[in-house]
Amino acid sequence: MLAFEIVDVFAHPSPASTRQGVNATPMPYSGNQLAVVYDGEGLSTGQMQAIAQEFGFSETSFVLPVTTSEADYRARIFTPGEELPFAGHPTIGSAIAAVASGRVEPNGGRVVQECGAGLMTVDLDGASAKLTSTAISVGDVIAPEVAAGACGLDASCVIGTAQTASAGLPHNFVRLDDADVIAATSNLGELDLVYPFSFDPETYDVHARLFHNTAGEDPATGSAAVALGVYLVEQGLISGEGVHGYRIRQGAEMGRPSVLYGEVVVEGGRAVSASVAGSAVQVAKGELVTLPVER
Repeated sequence: MLAFEIVDVFAHPSPASTRQGVNATPMPYSGNQLAVVYDGEGLSTGQMQAIAQEFGFSETSFVLPVTTSEADYRARIFTPGEELPFAGHPTIGSAIAAVASGRVEPNGGRVVQECGAGLMTVDLDGASAKLTSTAISVGDVIAPEVAAGACGLDASCVIGTAQTASAGLPHNFVRLDDADVIAATSNLGELDLVYPFSFDPETYDVHARLFHNTAGEDPATGSAAVALGVYLVEQGLISGEGVHGYRIRQGAEMGRPSVLYGEVVVEGGRAVSASVAGSAVQVAKGELVTLPVER
């Protein structure tokens, strides 16, 4: 008998909320669905994978005992097809859910998650949380025809340079006009985790989508939101020393409107850390009454 709950992460602010920004009241049945499973330390990897397939969400997180004294809990994160070393919305959602359930006690409003990519720091404020990563890297430049083709578009639609960037998990960033973001279709070919987005250099507002070879389209992608800050600095779209914030709208094309609040810290002209914040709201809880057979 394994306890679980379903939370909607990066949920869109409720129309009735009088608050603004990351602390606005989250609206159920928006954002990105996440199943959080507890007490599964006796499960094999195959059994965890089968549970993730049963839920069928973009990710399922298993909250487990730690293997290091530096962390407060450990999370193993699965898509329906594979285990991931790190993902943003499962990290945000697992932290909020585990603390709300009483299984994890924050220290000064902060918890440390152990996962395949290392240790992730999460700061909590009620139903909202902020994840910070220093696992910063930039990757290869992507040819315009390859980047645009992955979005079902012509190479002339690409603005600037398409490139891979990471703050824990690599994503392929393709800047487009807003109309082209809406028109984009998943046609990934040789690429995976393709992030077509528009960016307003005056307001730092972002409209994004995420295409994945295994999971299809994702309504809210925290790992991409932090990596986006790295890309924006690398491309000179964000410059100047200090902290820079940006707001991401994602998921409306799927009927799952989501809002993510990104932040990147620049020192010496380079991104040294990136964060993403958002809310989560519980929509269901229960028990898995039978364990799947080993596969």
